Amino acid sequence: MTMRTVGVEEELLLVEPGTGQPLAVAETALRAAGQPEKTELAAELQRQQLETNTTVCRDLGELAREVRRCRSLAAEAAASAGARVAALGTSPAPVLPQLVREGRYLRMARAFGITAQEQLTCGCHVHVGISSADEAVAVLDRIRPWLAVLLALSANSPFWQGRDTSYASFRYQAWGRWPTAGPTEAFVTVEAYRRTVRQMVGTGTLLDSGMVYFDARLSEHYPTLEIRIADVCLHADDAVLIAALCRALVDTEARSWQAGADVPGQRTEMLRLAAWRASRSGLDDALLDPRSGQPEQAATVAKALLDHVRDALDEAGDTAAVSDLLAEVLARGNGAAFQRSAYGADGSMSEMIDSAAAATIR
Repeated sequence: MTMRTVGVEEELLLVEPGTGQPLAVAETALRAAGQPEKTELAAELQRQQLETNTTVCRDLGELAREVRRCRSLAAEAAASAGARVAALGTSPAPVLPQLVREGRYLRMARAFGITAQEQLTCGCHVHVGISSADEAVAVLDRIRPWLAVLLALSANSPFWQGRDTSYASFRYQAWGRWPTAGPTEAFVTVEAYRRTVRQMVGTGTLLDSGMVYFDARLSEHYPTLEIRIADVCLHADDAVLIAALCRALVDTEARSWQAGADVPGQRTEMLRLAAWRASRSGLDDALLDPRSGQPEQAATVAKALLDHVRDALDEAGDTAAVSDLLAEVLARGNGAAFQRSAYGADGSMSEMIDSAAAATIR
């Protein structure tokens, strides 16, 4: 069996030690890291964040080492600029985001106003290798019902501008302000996918095709499917879990397509509703079960995803590791649960952020 490749991009906050206040020092950190020679680190929309990029991996152990290595590199670069990195989906502390002063980002600010100016959010993007564009679109159509479960598992952004939002992933709510964000209809063919992207860009609403922010999309630069729905995970092991489930989902649905199975018939309205519920309560309440469309306890739905991709996990030799990682996050909670628990212990936002920064590089 040829193992599909997998790689992870993570966006991390740069915060001040002791206060947790986001620091606009990305340029300084990247210069210290030797950017652009070090391709593991890159700038993002705002100067208070860095992006990490793992190498292409095939083995989950290798991926786990890569996620931790990239986080450590980001932490070292941040330290040179007087900051720490924290894997948080949004800034818990009040912040005025500062845009990277680069041409494309400046054009985004002019075109999208406050949506771009306030968009200090950190996600996790998983790239899974595909054999052809036809396979990619077939998989894209078939994974849609399960993406909300990945959001619930990764939810790590309950705070916004110093307040508890009552959401587990407020990042997903803020990200939804972009005109292309969210779930999509089934495309069926590669030409339909590409025609849709051309039409969207052709309206003049988007700057370019890089602003097609679907929950999952075909990568423009790599032979991969890019699954973008997840928050950045606080714990490195949770990032590995999300990546492993993404790869197994791609493998499962590629086989379904090859076997001639129909595309699931869920309407986009129901997919949006499922993602909203996952964003709202994460693992703390019911999710919509992709098999029935009805509410079920989050743990039940998460285990249903595990069962759905079990054959792919078995063939990759990943079943035991992924089962253990899933059991761990269901037992201790996701990043949103960590943040609320740490903040509730003494009501100190700064100490909670310091704890999150420490957990980021474990």
